[in-house]
Amino acid sequence: MSMLELDKKTFEPEVLQGEGTILVDFYGEGCVPCQALMPHVHGFADVYGDKIKFCALNTTAARRVAIGQQIMGLPVIAIYQNGEKVEELVKDDATPEAVEAMIKKYCE
Repeated sequence: MSMLELDKKTFEPEVLQGEGTILVDFYGEGCVPCQALMPHVHGFADVYGDKIKFCALNTTAARRVAIGQQIMGLPVIAIYQNGEKVEELVKDDATPEAVEAMIKKYCE
């Protein structure tokens, strides 16, 4: 399963109007922790992509969307259900282990 790369035009239809459980990896250009986390998230997409839709958003190119979603620091891995953000891991809390644990919770 590959991750869907979102932009400021596709975020709303894909996530806020999306059905089911959706993970969004909010990252920024030049964000070193974001780059370190991303291969892990892509790996989780391969494993759990049949249960959760995996998406990524470059907040550098979509600042207004990030502000609208109250993304204050990066990286942020957020879970949405039927258009509502239900849980997120921010900055130092967004470890591969914590992300996978959060994903598993929504796969049950």
